[in-house]
Amino acid sequence: MSILKRFSDIMSSNINSLLDKLEDPAKMIDQVLRNLEDDLNKVKAETAGVIADQARAKRQLDECSEEINRMQDYAQRAVEAGNDDDARKFLARKLQLEEKRGALQREYEIAADNADKMKQMHDKLAAQIKELNSRRAAIKAKVAVAKTQQKINKIGAGTASSGANLGTFARMEEKAQRMLDEADAMAELTEADQQDDISNIMDKYDDKSLAVENELDKLKSEIQGDVEAELKKLKEQSGDE
Repeated sequence: MSILKRFSDIMSSNINSLLDKLEDPAKMIDQVLRNLEDDLNKVKAETAGVIADQARAKRQLDECSEEINRMQDYAQRAVEAGNDDDARKFLARKLQLEEKRGALQREYEIAADNADKMKQMHDKLAAQIKELNSRRAAIKAKVAVAKTQQKINKIGAGTASSGANLGTFARMEEKAQRMLDEADAMAELTEADQQDDISNIMDKYDDKSLAVENELDKLKSEIQGDVEAELKKLKEQSGDE
């Protein structure tokens, strides 16, 4: 029966391996359980059919055995009645029924074996579904924890990226500060140059500069006076001669 092989494959599969292959166990666990429930319902229906086959085979076997016993009883009665021909007919019928009983016995054994296998598969599948139902909350809890950890890891990665951005920002800030310092220094130098030029001009009008000019004029006057006096003296000497 193909149903036996089909459900034998189902029962031989490892449920944990099935779950490991799921991308999102939290979302798929319910679907897996629904699929297993569907399979269980099919197993139940098929098991019921196999058990019915077993019961029918058992009934036919019992009926055949009863008919054999009945033919044996009638053959015995015919012999006791002195009717050997009727006894032969009853015994011939008994032999046919015994051959038929052999076939019915084999059919019954096959049906009984199939019924046992289906019962085992039904019980095992039902037990696995019960176990998965009891583990479903734990599985979903683990998945929730895993997703939370993934979010934390993602945020952590983003934080690391932010740290790199902050480092870049600090370097840019330092560069901007250096540019500002250089600009301030240049402004100070320019202002100093301008102050020097103005100072040179202002020196012309300072009292100190006027005093120097006055001293210069005084010195020039003195020298001029000395020269004129010397010239006068020389003239006087020339007149006396």
